[in-house]
Amino acid sequence: MTGSLRSAVEQAVDLVPDLGPWWLVLALAPLLLGAVVLLTAAGRWPTVPGHRAVQVLSLAAATLSAAGAAGTALHRPELEVPWIPSLGVWLRLGADGISAPLVLLTAVVGVVAVVQHLHVPPPYRPVDLDLDLDRDAGAGTLERTAPIPLLRGTDVPGLATYHACLLLVLLGALVAFLAGDALLFFVGFELVLVPMWVLVARWGDPRSDRDGAALRFLLVTVLGSTLVLVGLLGVATATGTTDLGVWADLRGEGISARTQVVLAALLLTGLALKVPLWPLHTWLPWVHATAPTAGSVLLAAVLLKLGTYGMVRLVVPVLPEGFAALAPLLGGLAVTGILWAGLACLVERDLKRLIAWASIAHLGFVVLALATGTETGLQAALFGNVAHGLVSALLFVVVGGLKHRWGSADLTVARAALRESSPRLGAALVLGMAAAMGLPGLAGFWGEIGAVYAAWAPAEGLPLPWFRGYAVAAALGAVLAVAYGARVLKEVWAGDRVEPRVPDAVRTERLSVRVLAALVVLLGVVPHLLLAVTAPAVEAVLAR
Repeated sequence: MTGSLRSAVEQAVDLVPDLGPWWLVLALAPLLLGAVVLLTAAGRWPTVPGHRAVQVLSLAAATLSAAGAAGTALHRPELEVPWIPSLGVWLRLGADGISAPLVLLTAVVGVVAVVQHLHVPPPYRPVDLDLDLDRDAGAGTLERTAPIPLLRGTDVPGLATYHACLLLVLLGALVAFLAGDALLFFVGFELVLVPMWVLVARWGDPRSDRDGAALRFLLVTVLGSTLVLVGLLGVATATGTTDLGVWADLRGEGISARTQVVLAALLLTGLALKVPLWPLHTWLPWVHATAPTAGSVLLAAVLLKLGTYGMVRLVVPVLPEGFAALAPLLGGLAVTGILWAGLACLVERDLKRLIAWASIAHLGFVVLALATGTETGLQAALFGNVAHGLVSALLFVVVGGLKHRWGSADLTVARAALRESSPRLGAALVLGMAAAMGLPGLAGFWGEIGAVYAAWAPAEGLPLPWFRGYAVAAALGAVLAVAYGARVLKEVWAGDRVEPRVPDAVRTERLSVRVLAALVVLLGVVPHLLLAVTAPAVEAVLAR
């Protein structure tokens, strides 16, 4: 870190009072209390409190939690309280260089998700006969679609439950990122599942099979959680503790190489379902296409990070021999996913599904970087994790808003060019797609170039020809990203059509995309802001 940057960070820390463990309490308690109050209100009075009271309470809880997350990331307090004394399990909470960026990411994305307006599509289209009005073989298909109504200004039955689910997802993610105990991590890992299932099943797009999408999400992630739990119990049995710090310090001592491979395979498979890694990825595009905008934002920017974070925290330092044995296979699956998802994006017709496929490709770069076993790879993976969270949140805010304005996300329908009709949404889409392409100067660049560089020179003992092939394949995947990014901009942003015109970004959307866009540019221009935070933790992991 440069002297000026270090001085600026130290001054920022000095300006924030050190409240010790109370920062951790502030990060978690408002989310829990807010969710309990909203669920209680939803049970007693289905339409009371009104929409404004619900939104204010939810936003206040998310904002207070974000303040606690910021204090936790700056001062790194620790909290240790006996939880299950008979089993030697402690309630250990704390942040380090690996988890602090994800804690801040969760805080920012949480506020963004809470402020998004809830759009509830009608269960049927009252003007089905008026949907396919003009068809011209020369000009392409022109379809008038009914916009999805925006619910505001009236009491919405179930709105309190909706916001309670958002807060519970944030709570579970923060518990997992802050956990210093394996069982506590698993509690947070599991806590996010049911509220996200409810968000998709109840507030997803009813014109798609939202029950099927929600059920697939639940079944796949529960299967992953089961495998993770078996792996965690195996490591706990071998080490005699559930303390993640002790696990990392032992570095697999006392666990045979064969057992390490088995436990690493269990953990990596369970976590790969969460990432998701090819070929365990098929549930994600369907769920994203169905989920409400806030649900997609949280799923892409927060929930998927639990998988990659789990690999860094539970496998890389804990089972080094097992991870090294499986690293070539892991890298191969990652690059296959990069190419597979990139090709899917070239032909995908649904814009929300396309962004979901792009997420699979970008997280493939994260997993490839982890598989290299080098300091550069681990740094690239941690950077790519945060960058993808910001970029995907930005894109889903924009694309979710467009779907609700258009009435669908079908790219084959002729629409007004955003450049002409909705310049604010258009500018946000351009920036998000440029970052997704990995263009220099934006956050997405550093994670992808770092992954390719690390794959070209993997850790000693890994098959060099294989990983150099992975590097070439990943570079081709980056080319595909440029191709499908250009396709989206050509079909959605460019052109001269001005009808049918749709409204531009509303105030909450403008605030959301400005915050996310500023962070995407900031990390792209000054990547050292994040790399300096993760570097000491990466060195500690590899030094062990």
